[in-house]
Amino acid sequence: MNICQLLVRSAQVFPDNPALFHGSALLCNYRELAARAASIGAYLQGELALQPGERVAIFMRNIPEYLETLYGAWFAGLVVVPINAKLHPKEAEFIIEDAGAAALFVSDDLAGAFTRSAHPSPALRAIFVPGTPEYAALYASAPLPAPAARLPDDLAWLFYTSGTTGRPKGVMQSHRNLLAMTACYFTDIDQIRQGDGIMYAAPMSHGAGMYNFAHVLAGAPHIVPESGSFDPAELLALAALHRGIAMFAAPTMVKRLVEHVAASGAKPDGFKAIIYGGGPMYIEDIRAALQVLGERLVQIYGQGESPMTITALSRHHLGDRAHPRHAQRIASVGVAQSLVEVRVADADGNAVPTGEPGEVMVRGDTVMLGYWNQPEATAAAIRDGWLLTGDMGSLDGDGFLTLKDRSKDMIISGGSNIYPREVEEVLLSHPAVDEVSVVGCLDAQWGEQVVAFVVAKAGASVDAAALDALCLAHIARFKRPKQYRFVAALPKNNYGKVLKTELRSQLVIEMSHGLD
Repeated sequence: MNICQLLVRSAQVFPDNPALFHGSALLCNYRELAARAASIGAYLQGELALQPGERVAIFMRNIPEYLETLYGAWFAGLVVVPINAKLHPKEAEFIIEDAGAAALFVSDDLAGAFTRSAHPSPALRAIFVPGTPEYAALYASAPLPAPAARLPDDLAWLFYTSGTTGRPKGVMQSHRNLLAMTACYFTDIDQIRQGDGIMYAAPMSHGAGMYNFAHVLAGAPHIVPESGSFDPAELLALAALHRGIAMFAAPTMVKRLVEHVAASGAKPDGFKAIIYGGGPMYIEDIRAALQVLGERLVQIYGQGESPMTITALSRHHLGDRAHPRHAQRIASVGVAQSLVEVRVADADGNAVPTGEPGEVMVRGDTVMLGYWNQPEATAAAIRDGWLLTGDMGSLDGDGFLTLKDRSKDMIISGGSNIYPREVEEVLLSHPAVDEVSVVGCLDAQWGEQVVAFVVAKAGASVDAAALDALCLAHIARFKRPKQYRFVAALPKNNYGKVLKTELRSQLVIEMSHGLD
């Protein structure tokens, strides 16, 4: 089944329900949203002659047109490639080219890098910028009568996540994956009543956008803040206006929201569910959030490879303070979601005893098809149907999963994934840099911050400003190191491999002595 059928159904069942708000302004109902998407799909299918399975890249900040663009592509049977708007244009260009995207939708604030230069991919046939006459022309096409037929395992969403090689990998998510994820929302995350809605404060290219499906299926309104970003005062005001609001947020966002409510005295009662994930949240921060926001919190643990759907820690478990293991439970990431199996296993994939650490594995209809054009990486990630997450954890006797550490060196800062190799390759391109190693350091505000240990070439010198400028020219701002440590040598083992554990331990010791 084509995931677009969710919108078609709601346009029939809830045609007059408000579908899309920009702040407080209503833009369209479900009948109108479906008609817009059907016209966009008709243009892509007719004028551009795109065939089912071809890719459409979306490099846009959170704007109202995001939803109609997604569903317009699916109407035509195409594959969407949402790209984080925080990425550097060069990074976006790599994704566009690697995916072989045939069309690009880009918001006006990001369009300059593409309209001033040649298309970033030879496969790219057209660029559309919302707010321009060229984009408005999409609405003039006679709408498609029905979405293109797609099979459950046909590709629907191509999500790019960085890999340990430093190059992003395209996670292939099928219509089946997305439908299973949507079913889990209703059983494990939240129920959606008539009048409830969702607000997009985190990027719609990622987890926040994936929760659109459940709300489309329920005929619920979608609210895009006018700022297009995370502004606690704006979000609280909109939640108070619209009521019954669900929102996905990174832990850093939750912390900022809690601080604002505590300082301002604003009421959070317009929110029904605040779903957080994408990085670690400290126990004291969870306790503060429960105290200030009440029992509105739900935690999820997932990966792009099993989107939003590995485990969930419900509002009941978070709020059950009388439970004798409440402290341990709120430090966990919850229990397996309803349509997946979760296992903690040894190196051979065998389940380890209760309480013992091992690698977290997940199996079910949410697990990706594989990595785009990377069969070896797919074979390494999926074993007998089980996804190897690369995360270490343990299961208790009640099925609660506690994450211990990441087997990979990924850094999560402010809810965004940062892979050290990607940053290291940029820093090593500086002529004065001989060696570099990038690690994560615990940070109270962002979860982790990026720290680069740099060895200069003999007789050469380099400073932090030069390396910062280099990073800003090649990678997204949030990926650049927050600290540069200039050292004479890097610790290595007998095989010449850098011992990142020693570097991290050094940072922990320095922090404990107040040297940072």
